[in-house]
Amino acid sequence: MRIHRGGPAVAGIALCLGALVACNASSGASGGEAAGPPTAGTASPGVKGGKAPASAGGDAESLDGKVIVIDPGHNGGNADHPSEINRQVKIGNGSKACDTTGTETRAGYAEHAFTWDVSKRLAGILKARGAKVSLTRKDDRSVGPCVTERAALGNRLKADAALSIHADGAAASGHGFHIIEPLSIGRNSEMVNGSAELGEALRNAYHEGTGIPYSNYLGKKAIDRRDDLGGLNMSTVPKVFIECGNMQNKGDADKLSSASFRQRIAESLAAGFQAYLG
Repeated sequence: MRIHRGGPAVAGIALCLGALVACNASSGASGGEAAGPPTAGTASPGVKGGKAPASAGGDAESLDGKVIVIDPGHNGGNADHPSEINRQVKIGNGSKACDTTGTETRAGYAEHAFTWDVSKRLAGILKARGAKVSLTRKDDRSVGPCVTERAALGNRLKADAALSIHADGAAASGHGFHIIEPLSIGRNSEMVNGSAELGEALRNAYHEGTGIPYSNYLGKKAIDRRDDLGGLNMSTVPKVFIECGNMQNKGDADKLSSASFRQRIAESLAAGFQAYLG
């Protein structure tokens, strides 16, 4: 998420909140926002050791009644609307741009397209297990929504869990995935412990299901904790971000660009939600 195509990034006001976008409609890191260095505080290619997660079928326990919000980072229209996405919004301990454009692989596969595809796949699996799933945006052509609005959707729905899906844009030598968990800034203090549990469940399931290693450039055992991300600061429900891999690293990029591997990512994340909510 560190490379911002089309100039300064970040998100206007696609109001998924008013019309809560349910999954039936088709959803350096973070939930729409660029997560560079902290400022405050077809076979799947190259898979080794990963276990195939439980499928969307009957071998998984029911998630009936559970409310889950999936936040596909960025949006396809962001790059063409810099004034909208650069608008500053309050994130609880300062201000930040409304959204960002995200990164892309060297071959031009955009992060916003990756997050949208994985999010739709994940939403379908969770919905098939009985969960009530909403996405923070309705398509991959619009602008935004702002990071604060992405957090507000989960709060409004009193979600049992929320996940913001991303892929990083770090130096090409960096590889692997990591989870970003919130630090308390006061207003979000009650969701911090639950978020840590959610983050651990998703980390373990993602690592086991995909075979992608822990990040070798950020975090400790694939866990990073931050207080500069509006998507976490403004959430009152358990929420984390995942950087699914580094799009600037060829090995990671090859995996993230594969449709079959993206299905595996979605199944692994579904297993993480199952572990946390089951």
